Amino acid sequence: MSTINRREMIAGTLAGAVSLPLMAQTKRVSDLIKVENEKEGTTDWQLTYTRIDPKTKSTKFGGFGGRSTLIEGYCSKQSVKLGESIDFFVSTDPASPFHIDIYRLGYYQGRGARHMKRIGPFDGEVQATPEVDKERLRECRWKKCTSFEIPNDWVSGVYLGKLSATKHRYQSYVIFIVKDERPADFLFQVSDNTWQAYNAWPDNYSLYINDREDKRPLVSGVRVSFDRPYAKYTQIMDFSQSQGSGEFLLWEFPLAYWMEEQGYDVSYISNSDVHANPKELLRGKGFLSIGHDEYWSLEQYNHAMAAVQAGVNMCFLSGNSVCMVTPFSPSSSGAANRILTRAGRFGGVRPGEEKWMDGLTLKAPNESTLIGAQTVTPFNGSGDWIVTKPEHWIFEGTKMKKGDKIPGLVGWEFHGSPADIPGLEVVAAGKTFTGNDVESHYTATIYPGPKKNFVFNAATIFWAQGLAAPPGHVPPISHHGRPHGPDERVRRITKNVFDRIRAV
Repeated sequence: MSTINRREMIAGTLAGAVSLPLMAQTKRVSDLIKVENEKEGTTDWQLTYTRIDPKTKSTKFGGFGGRSTLIEGYCSKQSVKLGESIDFFVSTDPASPFHIDIYRLGYYQGRGARHMKRIGPFDGEVQATPEVDKERLRECRWKKCTSFEIPNDWVSGVYLGKLSATKHRYQSYVIFIVKDERPADFLFQVSDNTWQAYNAWPDNYSLYINDREDKRPLVSGVRVSFDRPYAKYTQIMDFSQSQGSGEFLLWEFPLAYWMEEQGYDVSYISNSDVHANPKELLRGKGFLSIGHDEYWSLEQYNHAMAAVQAGVNMCFLSGNSVCMVTPFSPSSSGAANRILTRAGRFGGVRPGEEKWMDGLTLKAPNESTLIGAQTVTPFNGSGDWIVTKPEHWIFEGTKMKKGDKIPGLVGWEFHGSPADIPGLEVVAAGKTFTGNDVESHYTATIYPGPKKNFVFNAATIFWAQGLAAPPGHVPPISHHGRPHGPDERVRRITKNVFDRIRAV
């Protein structure tokens, strides 16, 4: 059966399984994103006034993270389908009425989002900070403020709920994915497992903090829950818009913003969607991993590898991807896939990694067998993205020559040491340097799949920084290096890759 016929079969099966109002979003609608972005946008989706509780500053990753006790919240699901309900949980301290404005992120005339709905006002209350459970788990059991049913005419995307109190001026976000079931050119997987792994809420309770005397950050025996707010981002930059929104606005939104400006046919999914459904990726021509996509379950890997074998194209516009093996478990209330733990290292712990890693006994294949290259040691640093194979079709129209470089595009984590895969080509390679000027390296790769598909690995978290700078965006600075922002060469390379996928 051909790839196109397979997708048509899936579309027909899905359309027959849903009620009439949902049918439009279980069939291919190639101009859906273009039409959506012609609707009126706004810049008011951005947080204007934020404040963290200084007592909750993280002592890790720069020491500037923390929770917004004045108003904060979380959602009952990482992703929600059209017609399904999602619950919102909010705490205000001191107690204050509040409302929630829901926005869909996109291009929208350069404004970055469209206002979809205001719900509330609600009577806010102080909700308890959960006790520390075994394996340092902090799992909120808050009273929900409301359940909200996703309208059938909403378009798949990343949605922010802006929480605004009325007794004071402070705000924060909740974040969730609205997904559909239709065939699409591109499946944009957000890296929400990684957002949660680094989430230190309420104070120093990420997967990177443990009670061991050796203080190794990458060990087993630590768990984190999606049933808690996202604290302010706590690694290489201080970004107030991350209060409640995980890492999406930092590393992933520039790609989504650019794709929706171009009108690409894209549908959005979470890590947990790929984990839970082996057929999820088969409805797309191309799968996209973006930004910081470190934490995958073994099921995610297996489903992605099966999709490559079935003819799906893949783009890892990301770094440190598919590195840590992260099994899911249900919440205390029985909700599926709401708790993460670190149990293994894809491909096993490498020589030189022992100083950071321990107890990672769950076995999994080397990530390079899927993505084409792997996280190397040292795995932090910065560098230039340097062309090694300018005759390759991904460089058509860029006018780039061998040795040409895109300054600062590599960081703060990357992939190197290409896999021994037939037909694999290294299209860019070079050195990186840590903050102490210790040398490492990266290799950007592409290899053919079995059905004229391909897997492209850009080998840097910062790839999307070269595509767009949405409203409110803050460029990163890491290890004494920084990307320069939108670059026509990055845009053209990405367009060449995406156009090849769309032509399937």
